[in-house]
Amino acid sequence: MSNDRFVIAGGGIGGLALAIGLAQKGQRSIVLEKASQLGEIGAGIQLGPNAFHAFDYLGVGDTAREMAVYIDNLRLMDAMSGDEITRIPLGEDFRTRFKNPYAVVHRGDLHGVFLKACMAHALVELRTSCEVTGYEQDESSASAVLASGERVTGKALIGAEGLWSKIRQQLVGDGMPRVSGHSTYRSVIPTEDMPEDLRWNAATLWAGPKCHIVHYPLQGGKTWNLVVTYHNHAPEPVAGKPVTHEEVAQGFEHISPKARQIIEKGKDWKVWVLCDRDPVLNWVDGRVALLGDAAHPTMQYFAQGACMAMEDAVALSHLVEQGGEVGAVLTRYNEMRRQRTARIQLQSREIGTHVYHPEGAHAELRNTVMSAKRPEDWYEAVAWLYGSTGLEGAVSSETLGAAPA
Repeated sequence: MSNDRFVIAGGGIGGLALAIGLAQKGQRSIVLEKASQLGEIGAGIQLGPNAFHAFDYLGVGDTAREMAVYIDNLRLMDAMSGDEITRIPLGEDFRTRFKNPYAVVHRGDLHGVFLKACMAHALVELRTSCEVTGYEQDESSASAVLASGERVTGKALIGAEGLWSKIRQQLVGDGMPRVSGHSTYRSVIPTEDMPEDLRWNAATLWAGPKCHIVHYPLQGGKTWNLVVTYHNHAPEPVAGKPVTHEEVAQGFEHISPKARQIIEKGKDWKVWVLCDRDPVLNWVDGRVALLGDAAHPTMQYFAQGACMAMEDAVALSHLVEQGGEVGAVLTRYNEMRRQRTARIQLQSREIGTHVYHPEGAHAELRNTVMSAKRPEDWYEAVAWLYGSTGLEGAVSSETLGAAPA
């Protein structure tokens, strides 16, 4: 029976999305999670229309829509002057163009959507306290090797264990992740602590020299997600370490008081040092493949990390349903996804440089170019991203020729 199932290493959003996607196609899977319980750390996450395309394909669209917070605009602010540079309206015209909304959600709530679906499905088995250290395979099966020495075998193994994937380490062998030097500090505060003049129903970005601030409402507007990032040349990866308010504030002393006041409201700050990897052409070895951050970890500046993992799940589920030899299916999946995800990885870096963190003449040029765009211009610029179902390459078929974002 074990050779009739997929083995999925990693019980995060990507791994669970794949498990429920495969289950929708009548495929059994077993999900192996390193932690002692299934859950997600972090706070808010942004969901473009392509995320909702994925939700619908994976059969969780109604549940996802119920817990999402729908915002009115994406707003770009100048953190030095306190002035608005531009905004992208997310109302009826946006939804009509992309056939789905833009929303924000707590990462734990999103994970819970997939976890609940997996727990309710007879074709999905969930196991915790299973640390995957590598893999073995032969002509008919692939096995996850656990730290305990146990082998968990199936017809294919999918590594969805994130940036530090041990399966990637064996398959690609590209060593440590690339450390960006950007430190991101996160906090969630109750609405009553959020400055009244900034309680916009928007995902707001304050862009400044070597720093930026993002805030938006969560959980039905009961709380606010604060994410502040400082390019402080941090030398090594850090994930979720508690830090003092003083450490957070020191990277933002040079910006407008209007923007800086948000930092004063933050509590229980935790820091992550942002890391990614260079795109690679191949993340398949026989019956073993990678998914999500294990395959294509990206900087946060496109707000697409979780969305790309869900699109991977859509693509792989779709190709499995089409049938064929397992290795050939995984190769097609790799070919379908690698250009689109590489574009996300590379352009995320460039957006950090040219939109989020420029100063002086560079920032002035950003303001001039971006403030001149009309909503229709923005929609055209992001059509390659939001117009895709996850079953296309670097551009969506209906938007060939659209201007790059």
